[in-house]
Amino acid sequence: MRIAIISVSDKGQKLAFDLKEKLDSDSTIIKCDLYHKNVKKYFPILFYEYDAIIAIMASGILIRSIAPLVESKTTDPAVVNIDDNGKFVISSLSGHLGGANELTNKIAELINATPVITTSTDVNNKLGIDVLARDLYLSIKNPEEILHFNKSILEGREILLTVNPNKNFDYLIEYLSNNDREINISIIYSSKADPDEVIVSLDEHELILKEKKIVVGIGCRRDKEYEKIYDGFAKSLEELKISSSRVNLLASAEIKKDENGILELSENLDIPVKFVELDKLKMFESSDVAKSDFVYSKFGIYGVCEPSALIMAGYDSKLIYKKTSYDGVTIAVAISK
Repeated sequence: MRIAIISVSDKGQKLAFDLKEKLDSDSTIIKCDLYHKNVKKYFPILFYEYDAIIAIMASGILIRSIAPLVESKTTDPAVVNIDDNGKFVISSLSGHLGGANELTNKIAELINATPVITTSTDVNNKLGIDVLARDLYLSIKNPEEILHFNKSILEGREILLTVNPNKNFDYLIEYLSNNDREINISIIYSSKADPDEVIVSLDEHELILKEKKIVVGIGCRRDKEYEKIYDGFAKSLEELKISSSRVNLLASAEIKKDENGILELSENLDIPVKFVELDKLKMFESSDVAKSDFVYSKFGIYGVCEPSALIMAGYDSKLIYKKTSYDGVTIAVAISK
């Protein structure tokens, strides 16, 4: 998640600095930038350049600033509001699909504040269908149907999920089994659903959820043991709360194509692995990729795990887990648009 923190007072600015320091150590936060004052100038920029905005200011200033910019729950960034004293963290916009509710809880824990979340499914301990989609990295083809399904979930009605029998949907079953929020769901298997789809239905209404492509990029020292590579892989997925069965692809640079540890990981987890040509890695540019002078001095490329993951996830993909080191192993995770 790319986050912008904007403040208007000196006290708010100090809180912004403290919060940024905490967020920078979180591997799921790809970048965190600070802005101060000039809200009329900055908000129109932040609204389209970041996944989330943390506004440390009075709620009135925030509401007036973003009102002309709000368009759709599927495209608006998450907006979180914090008071200058850091007592309350309020999920203000895009609570579900944008991730504002989750970010609100994360920030409240970091600064020891009270989270304020008002979405109906959350306050009634129900699992919204859009939350399920976000947590499992599924796109929603017809988001206009979300309201009907969430209303039905609030009423306790049974939702039907249809999946393809030839695809492994362990991640979906595992997610529902471990979920502590209420939802009445049945799963059926039918070739009606494409292998990468989950069809949600009730009455005459249908919602199509489609898997985004999740790619785990891996870098490692020469001849790194399988156990070390697996440990880094498992820890990164645990932080993201992703099941290994949800991962579509492993990726690394072609210089790693004979690394037994990576090949063994692919075989043991039954996840295909692709190795990216050095020429593609040399030409790849992204402001989100961390550059390593050491890697460049040895191979002529600035990184392995991040660019490999982004390239294999496809055009306009983004990082959801930045380069993180685990005892000689580096892991990054990218997702398709």
